[in-house]
Amino acid sequence: MKTAYLEAGRIVGTHGVRGELRLEPWCDSAEFLKQFSRLYWEKDQTPVKVLSARVHKSLLLLTLEGVTTVEQADALRGRVLCFRREDVELPAGTYFQQDLIGLAVRDARTGAPYGKLTAVYGTGANDVYAVTDSAGRETLLPAIAQVIRRISLDEGVLEITPMEGLFDAD
Repeated sequence: MKTAYLEAGRIVGTHGVRGELRLEPWCDSAEFLKQFSRLYWEKDQTPVKVLSARVHKSLLLLTLEGVTTVEQADALRGRVLCFRREDVELPAGTYFQQDLIGLAVRDARTGAPYGKLTAVYGTGANDVYAVTDSAGRETLLPAIAQVIRRISLDEGVLEITPMEGLFDAD
């Protein structure tokens, strides 16, 4: 089920003495997150205005409305910020990682089940999907066109054509 709010990341610390926050992105990238002028606190979806946002290494440095001191910023350490799904228009054929987690993975030709998608790892060249079977064994799949045949969020299914030997018994 698609949720209205998606986790953007967690506040991992402060930057400077004027209340700037360091946010560890849990989605695509810090660059993706800097587009938002409004984010939401995870537990109650209370909106908070983003006054400034900039990328620093792999983190997003944020200034939020009402946070003007290092003490106020430090009190927010560990809190999770979210964004609204409706605030983003994804290009065709792209998905939020949070929507992919939990999809049933099956063979595109035979329908044979392989397990569930349990993690998505960004490797630079392409993502890698972790598929965990009913026995708890994890198999890593490259998220490339030759392997990933169809994704249906509505059906909760990821259909693949696995590379030879990938799911063979040990």
